[in-house]
Amino acid sequence: MIWRTLLLGTALALAMTMAEAQAPAPSPEMQAAREAMHKACADDQKNLCPGKEGREMFQCMRENSDKLSQSCKDAMAKMPRRRPPGEAPPQ
Repeated sequence: MIWRTLLLGTALALAMTMAEAQAPAPSPEMQAAREAMHKACADDQKNLCPGKEGREMFQCMRENSDKLSQSCKDAMAKMPRRRPPGEAPPQ
């Protein structure tokens, strides 16, 4: 029983590591846009979405878009749109 649990845990850890390794790195454009947005939206995030990070923070910011500062709105509008795998870029 213990060996089965250890084997299952090891297999799960290996699968998670492989999944993370296959995730594509963000493009330099995306990284620059994120940094600019984090800088422009820092105060809005603290006031409107305290304690939230990652996707929860972005969702909170979208839900409060009418309350965001203009600089934050501008920075969010410049974020490159992520296309689903297989979708062709705009021509």
